[in-house]
Amino acid sequence: MAQLRSKARKPTARPNRILRIYLAGPEVFFADAMDLAREKKGLCARHGFQGVFPLDVAIEGTSTLPPPDTPRAISRANENLIRGCDLLIANCTPFRGVSMDAGTAYEVGFARALGQPVFGYTNVVADYLARAERHRAAAGRALAADRKGSQIEDFGLAENLMIAMATGTDGCDLVRTRVARGQEFTDLAGFARCLAQAKAMLRARATRAPSSI
Repeated sequence: MAQLRSKARKPTARPNRILRIYLAGPEVFFADAMDLAREKKGLCARHGFQGVFPLDVAIEGTSTLPPPDTPRAISRANENLIRGCDLLIANCTPFRGVSMDAGTAYEVGFARALGQPVFGYTNVVADYLARAERHRAAAGRALAADRKGSQIEDFGLAENLMIAMATGTDGCDLVRTRVARGQEFTDLAGFARCLAQAKAMLRARATRAPSSI
């Protein structure tokens, strides 16, 4: 936990060093995860970054580890990957429910605690409030994942405020992109906009302090 209390840091540009971006999102669960990772890494390279995917590190021995140790090994490996990066871009498109993938939400918070800039995008443009209300209406009386009468955030944001305020520059909301049905997890226009945001942020920092981005 000492790592989480470390002093916030900014990405530091060194001669010939390409800044690394952790590619957070639910893609790790998809059958074509590595194909999607290659596409994202290609876009990163075009913007001058190196993309780092959660599955880039093979976790040796997981097939022989006892059940409690396997998820612990995966978690530590992913945290170490984030520590080795300079920025994080999260796919916050709703996954298996009203909100983004829970593991991705954790990674957003972990990167922020390390002082890394975090950017996020979603391919569902409806506000969090509208999605939550639709969920309640569809669930009827069987609100297994909600509690009758509980409040729903109404800030006009795409996600829970802690996620929305953690992503982007100057506390702006997630990048929202309207995509064709069925392409919510494959369209990368929003991801490309996050890369452009990251590049603009770094340029602005370089202008203010040329010796340290």
